[in-house]
Amino acid sequence: QVQLVESGGGSVQAGGSLRLSCEASQYKQYMGWFRQAPGKEREGVAAIDITGGATYYADSLKGRFTISQDNAKNTVYLQMNSLKPEDTAVYYCGARAAPLWHGGWWAADWYTDWGQGTQVTVSS
Repeated sequence: QVQLVESGGGSVQAGGSLRLSCEASQYKQYMGWFRQAPGKEREGVAAIDITGGATYYADSLKGRFTISQDNAKNTVYLQMNSLKPEDTAVYYCGARAAPLWHGGWWAADWYTDWGQGTQVTVSS
């Protein structure tokens, strides 16, 4: 089983930036970031193809969030800029081996390993 440990969350004012880290005991083919706000379903934020390097983003977040990987550290990052109060949520790192034609990169059900989550709070 893959162990995933997120870090980097915190409280920032609107317009600020945070970088989340997800350290993995091992990678799977796709690593993704999801978030869940109170009373809402978990939603896909971004994902990366570890082998090919392709990246995927939620349309509403393109241009503000960037996913990247550091293979030497087995770590996936999520750089978040121009943060807004609506970005407030618990952010989770997930890992999946299944090809993306199974539900798309944003399909949380296809991710088999999850971290414990890290809280991001953006104040106005």
